[in-house]
Formats: sequence, structure tokens, C-alpha cells
Amino acid sequence: MDFSDRLDALQQRAAAAKVEVQAAAAESREQLRQRIDQTQSEVNRSAAESRQRVAEAAPGRRSEWAQMKADAAAKAEDVKGKIDRRTRQLDATAAASDADWAESGAADALDFAEWTAYNAQLAVLDAIDARAYADELASAARS
Repeated sequence: MDFSDRLDALQQRAAAAKVEVQAAAAESREQLRQRIDQTQSEVNRSAAESRQRVAEAAPGRRSEWAQMKADAAAKAEDVKGKIDRRTRQLDATAAASDADWAESGAADALDFAEWTAYNAQLAVLDAIDARAYADELASAARS
């Protein structure tokens, strides 16, 4: 598996997210809603792909990471529900409190993303080491 290509794609995804967030800060709520809907559909697609891979994997080969990604999709759906409920809010105090919670959730999601990036690095290094060890044993067995 070419982990370098996957890491390049991840880097590009993070850069695109940064551009999206910077652009969203200057948009109307209607434009922001369109951006949210598009992002939600991308999250749903990615989660569906993960659930499919989890379902297709043999029980002993199911990745805990794929399951975690599938579980995280439920959290994203919860965020979308909160956005929909926010639109119906009329109380400024409740809206300010909701904004505080949303900002805290965003900060937590960024912390989780950073943690996930470190764990992805560790998992890739583990995979490379496991393959090197398997190749080493196979080479020794042929000798």
C-alpha cells in the first residue's frame, strides 16, 4: 500500500478544509447552509464507504479505525441536527449559548483530528514495520 499517496491526500484535504473555513467566515447564513449541506453529504459518503468496508471485512480483519470512522459519522449527523434546530431558535441568549457549545465542539473536533493524525502516523509506521518483518521472515525461510 502506498501510504505516501494517502498522506498527500490527507494533507490536501486539510488544506481544502482550511480554505473552506476561511471562505465561510465571510459568507451569508444561506451560503453557509449550502456549504454545510455539501460538507455533510461528503461526510455521509465517506462514512458509508467506511461502513461498507467494515461490513465486507472478515471478522478478524475488521479495522478498529474503520469502525471508529463509521461511529464518528453519527456525531456529524448530530451536528447537522443541531444546525437545523438552531435555525428555529428565536431567543438570542439561547443562540449565544448554542454558539458557545458549537465553538467548543469545533475545538474538540480539531483536537481529535490532531490526535487522529498522530495515530495514523503510528499506524502507518506499524504497518511498514509489520511488512518489513514479514518480508524478513519470508526471506530467511527461503534461505
